[in-house]
Amino acid sequence: MENGTKREGLGKLTVSSSLQVEQPLAPSKLWKIIVVASIAAGVQFGWALQLSLLTPYVQLLGIPHKFASFIWLCGPVSGMIVQPVVGYYSDNCSSRFGRRRPFIAAGAALVMIAVFLIGFAADLGHASGDTLGKGLKPRAIAVFVVGFWILDVANNMLQGPCRALLADLSGGKSGRMRTANAFFSFFMAVGNILGYAAGSYSHLFKVFPFSKTKACDMYCANLKSCFFIAIFLLLSLTTIALTLVRENEIPEKDEQEIDEKLAGAGKSKVPFFGEIFGALKDLPRPMWILLLVTCLNWIAWFPFFLYDTDWMAKEVFGGQVGDALYDLGVRAGAMGLLLQSVVLGFMSLGVEFLGKKIGGAKRLWGILNFVLAICLAMTILVTKMAEKSRQHNVAGTLMGPTPGVKIGALLLFAALGIPLAATFSIPFALASIFSSNAGSGQGLSLGVLNLAIVVPQMLVSLVGGPWDDLFGGGNLPGFVVGAVAAAASGVLALTMLPSPPADAKPAVAMGGFH
Repeated sequence: MENGTKREGLGKLTVSSSLQVEQPLAPSKLWKIIVVASIAAGVQFGWALQLSLLTPYVQLLGIPHKFASFIWLCGPVSGMIVQPVVGYYSDNCSSRFGRRRPFIAAGAALVMIAVFLIGFAADLGHASGDTLGKGLKPRAIAVFVVGFWILDVANNMLQGPCRALLADLSGGKSGRMRTANAFFSFFMAVGNILGYAAGSYSHLFKVFPFSKTKACDMYCANLKSCFFIAIFLLLSLTTIALTLVRENEIPEKDEQEIDEKLAGAGKSKVPFFGEIFGALKDLPRPMWILLLVTCLNWIAWFPFFLYDTDWMAKEVFGGQVGDALYDLGVRAGAMGLLLQSVVLGFMSLGVEFLGKKIGGAKRLWGILNFVLAICLAMTILVTKMAEKSRQHNVAGTLMGPTPGVKIGALLLFAALGIPLAATFSIPFALASIFSSNAGSGQGLSLGVLNLAIVVPQMLVSLVGGPWDDLFGGGNLPGFVVGAVAAAASGVLALTMLPSPPADAKPAVAMGGFH
């Protein structure tokens, strides 16, 4: 092996003391990284709409709160299968268009199909026989679920290859990988800001007057209008990136490995599953610890992602699904998520700097997991304050929360943007660094990391609603579990997660898991 590096056994890597000093990122590489990372803004715009508006929307379609989380089960299920499969085949793709770009293009096309189905679910359901007014709308729900499944499949097809392409453009160097993932996180924040701003504006449907129909009221029409903008944004950013950025030529050695794997694939009915199980079997210890910390981190985040605007509408504003106060609460929650995204954007640009000041990325992540635990626990205090300060007008109608309570809730949303910046960047950067040092394929290794994200999402989707219902149907029980999981994640990150190598590129053996 070159530069004194060799593999010893499965998942073990011995690196000599000779390190190549990492050079500053050249402008020609930096603009490519920025353009590819900008796709995250288009993807996250759609995710922001999902996270802020779709849980209330499915309840308006007639699905009770305790079953609303089941709708979100499709996301982690598709992510568990799609992203590792896409990562595997993008690692081994020999298309003349590149390894990653065909999957990014296909994912963008599927997103457009999915948001059309979600946006027009009520119209298609009514055309198929659903009644107008309140009540269960089974046909609209069916269309919505199909669109939701396609959307999550498409998002996983987009995000995995995008991050893998960023790792490819970084040349396997740890500092460049952290920079690339910081830009990706920054553009996710930009997409969040735009998405939550669109979701919090109640008259957006007037820009698209045809969006409001007999079957689709103002809330539904606003959601539909937001998705029109999402299609335009994602299509524009993806087209720019795929047109301007060409992938690096695959080295001759890699081409030979790809040819051998493709030939082997012809002899095996399911080549991927053998590869993914081999990847899990041969994972080095740092990757296993990273998976565990990431898993607990997402158990903490996902209950809040599912029910953040619902919490604002019910616990803080005191509204019920379908009434005006609930709608005001949902839009106030979207405003809180917008503030959170602004904080996320600034924090994303400072992650690298703060990591160096504090003593490393893993220490920063551990500390911010405790910040996450405190914020989730604070939802209890905000809820109790809102309940004690409930006011009614002269007609006996419940009014919204006092200014102090509302400001407190919005500040809580904003503060969560600080640990969210770490969640969106540090684990992916560490996975790229650990897998690069072990000679692993970026696509599949990031797909394996995705398992540590989707498995807790599946768990929360299955038990989150019934768990909340067990304690009266509110959102706080799930948030409490999240606070405990965040604290556990912080402890493990500080005590067990190894620090990544210094900002230098070790000589890396080719091979390993892909």
